[in-house]
Amino acid sequence: QRRVYRTTTHVPQELGQIMDSETFEKSRLYQLDKSTFSFWSGLYSEVEGTMILLCGGIPFLWNLSGQISGRAGFGPEYEIVQSLVFLLLATLFSAVTGLPWSLYNTFVIEEKHGFNQQTLGFFFKDAIKKFIVTQCILLPVTSLLLYIIKIGGDYFFIYAWLFTLVVSLVLVTIYADYIAPLFDKFIPLPEGELKQQIETMAKSIDFPLTKVYVVEGSKRSSHSNAYFYGFFKNKRIVLFDTLLEDYSALNKEQAEGEDGENEETKPKPKNKKQGCKNEEVLAVLGHELGHWKLGHTVKNIIISQMNSFLCFFLFAVLIGQKELFAAFGFYDTQPTLIGLMIIFQFIFSPYNEVLSFCLTVLSRRFEFQADAFAKELGKAKDLYSALIKLNKDNLGFPVSDWIFSMWHYSHPPLLERLQALKDAKQE
Repeated sequence: QRRVYRTTTHVPQELGQIMDSETFEKSRLYQLDKSTFSFWSGLYSEVEGTMILLCGGIPFLWNLSGQISGRAGFGPEYEIVQSLVFLLLATLFSAVTGLPWSLYNTFVIEEKHGFNQQTLGFFFKDAIKKFIVTQCILLPVTSLLLYIIKIGGDYFFIYAWLFTLVVSLVLVTIYADYIAPLFDKFIPLPEGELKQQIETMAKSIDFPLTKVYVVEGSKRSSHSNAYFYGFFKNKRIVLFDTLLEDYSALNKEQAEGEDGENEETKPKPKNKKQGCKNEEVLAVLGHELGHWKLGHTVKNIIISQMNSFLCFFLFAVLIGQKELFAAFGFYDTQPTLIGLMIIFQFIFSPYNEVLSFCLTVLSRRFEFQADAFAKELGKAKDLYSALIKLNKDNLGFPVSDWIFSMWHYSHPPLLERLQALKDAKQE
């Protein structure tokens, strides 16, 4: 794929109608930089993980956690307390070692190509907030899971699976209402033509829409997105302001002396046209609602939970193997949390790669089906132009090596999606 980025310096003939040479070159250089960053960060991650294993980093951190919890008055019999200290230290270590890479990605690569909208102060404030919120969720959930495994008897894997199912459903339900607003501002989409059109389209396919929000994604990045969430009869649609041509802050010049100027975000660039027209936004939503209408969301949940149940069952089979613990430096103890880490992170690693590939293939199939659904709604022409605009706004490179594309792309390549929409567009 890197060879494709390096050698494809001119717009291919089949792209001549949809992409100008300037945008093509910008996207090529952006993806080449991202590819280089991905290689080095991935290599570092592999080296770090290998060194941790070879140097006994996991048992060292476990023993350190025991010393810390012991000083607080919790002896070895309080395994769950020691596990939570271990988890806190491990996530803190991961956050610290990953910080330079995140900084470089945000303030060098994304900055260089015009996507970053954060200041350094905003970045660190955001990172600290994310870490705290993550711990507030991770530590209580982990403690309850470990407790369930401890008291669950021979069928603990069933109870553990049911617990994780409930937690995942609760988090999906509360995320956009209570967690996401801690980081971004959500405002109801103002009354007007776009909101009426969205409500009309939702009603036409019996989508139980209750609210439409606009999120200020432009505070962080000029990348755009849209999604829906909620269960049963209480579903909401969220639009990034960068998706909407009429609402994107990147399309508006900053008024001189305006009180709304925020020290945490950079001044927005002037006259950078971005986003989609209302008809194109509706086409994008038609695609997203197609995922709901065709049952893709439910199918993904079912597949995820079947996999989760299988993993907990295999965990129950393997957790008694002392050789697994000994291989990772735990000769005298078999902590449950360490067992979860060894089995889920290392033993299941090859299986997870195969599963990921299968889900990627399925995702591409779902994307084509959702495009076809939008086409049936009469949105083919607008979706065609929206995909081109979004590809341009996000500097997506439309040429790809077929093996790389097959393994990594959860969405079909742009040309394949446009070709599938082309006949209807021409009609």
